[in-house]
Amino acid sequence: CYLYDEVSSLAPVNDLMHGHCCSLYNNILQQKNEYVGEHGHTTWLPPVRKIKQQISTDPTLTPKYPHILGIPEFTRRATQLALGKDSPAIVESRVFGIQTVGCTGAVRLGAELLRSFVAHVFISLSFLEDSLAGTFKAAGIEDVQYYRYWDAESNGVCVENMVLDLENAPEQCVVVLFAPGHRPTGAELSQEDWKRVAEVMKRQLFAFFLMSAQGLCSGSLEQDAWPVRHCVSLGLELLCAQSFSHNFGLYGERVGHLLCVLKQNLLAVQSQAEKLVQTLWSCPPMEGARVVATVLSNPAHLADCVKAIAERCMLIRERLRERLRLLGGPWQWDHIIKPGGLYCCFGLNTQQVDYLVQKKHIYLLPNGCLNVSAINSRNLDYVAESIHQALSSKL
Repeated sequence: CYLYDEVSSLAPVNDLMHGHCCSLYNNILQQKNEYVGEHGHTTWLPPVRKIKQQISTDPTLTPKYPHILGIPEFTRRATQLALGKDSPAIVESRVFGIQTVGCTGAVRLGAELLRSFVAHVFISLSFLEDSLAGTFKAAGIEDVQYYRYWDAESNGVCVENMVLDLENAPEQCVVVLFAPGHRPTGAELSQEDWKRVAEVMKRQLFAFFLMSAQGLCSGSLEQDAWPVRHCVSLGLELLCAQSFSHNFGLYGERVGHLLCVLKQNLLAVQSQAEKLVQTLWSCPPMEGARVVATVLSNPAHLADCVKAIAERCMLIRERLRERLRLLGGPWQWDHIIKPGGLYCCFGLNTQQVDYLVQKKHIYLLPNGCLNVSAINSRNLDYVAESIHQALSSKL
C-alpha cells in the first residue's frame, strides 16, 4: 500500500513493516506539493538541468549581490511570460517586476505595498487559505474575508456564488484570484466565467493574481495566462505573484516574481518596493533566477516540458476515472478529468477522508483534495480501490 502526505506525496509503506517508520515519515513530510514523476521523485526539467551545469562552469559569472529588485533580465522575461511580449501594459510602460523569494515572498511584498491603500482582502473559501490569510495579516491587513468558490454538490466552481460575493464586496477591496488552476481543488474557471469576474472587478476592486504553475493546467503557457492578460487588456490595475517552482522544478531555489500593472505612480510604487525589500530579504537569490531567465530566452523549450507534465497529469486523471468507473457504483467522476494542473478534488466527506487516512494510509486534504502527479502506475489501482471502498463502506 502507499502513504500520501498532507498535500501531495505517495510512497511505499513496506519500510514501515521493517521498523523504518521515522525515516520514511520524515521523507514524506519533505515532499508536500511538488510535481513528482512516474517514479515518485521530483526532478529538474531537462533544459533546467543543462543550464544549471552551464552556469556552474561559467568563468564569467562572479559572486556578487544582485540589484535589490532582482536580475533585470529575469524580471523582463518573467513579465513577458505572464503578459505576452505585445501586452498593452508593456507597450505603454505601465508595468514593472520585482524578483522575490518564492511566491510567498511575492504575496507578502504585494500585501505590504497595498496595506496603505486597502482595508479588506477577499480570498476564496477553501481548505488551504489559512497561510494565505496569515500573510496578509502579517503585512497589516487584518480584515480578510472569503468569497465562495468550490461547490461540493457539483464538485466544481459555483460561478454564480462567486460573482454574487464579489458584487457585494466593499469598494477598494483586494480580491485574490488563482490563475491557472485553483489550489488545492484544481477547479478552473472557463474563459467566459473569467470575463464575468473581470466585469465585476471593474467595479473598483483590485485583482491580486496567484500564478503558481503557469503552463501546467492546460499545457499551454499562453492559455494559462489568459485570465491575467484579459484583465490587463481591459485596463485593470493588478498585482500578480508568480512562482517558478512547479513549471521549472526549482523547488529549493525559491524563484518568485511580483508583477505590478498600474496606471499611475509607477516610479513611486517601485521606490516603495525597494524600501520594503530591504526590510524583508535585502536581495533575492541569484542562481534560480539566472536559470529561469536563460530558459525563457527560448521559451519553446519550456513550452514542450510543461505540455508533457500537463499531459501526464491528465492521463493519470483519465486512468483513475476509468478505474473508478469499472469498480461500479452510482458516483460520477467526470469532474476529475477537467484540466486542473497538479491538483484535484474528489468531493469526499470527512468520514470518508478519515477512513482513507486511518485504514488505507492515503492522506488527503478535506474533501479529498490531492496532487495527482503522486499517483503512478504502481499505486493507481490501490488508490482507486481505496476510494471506492471509502464510498461503499458504512462509516
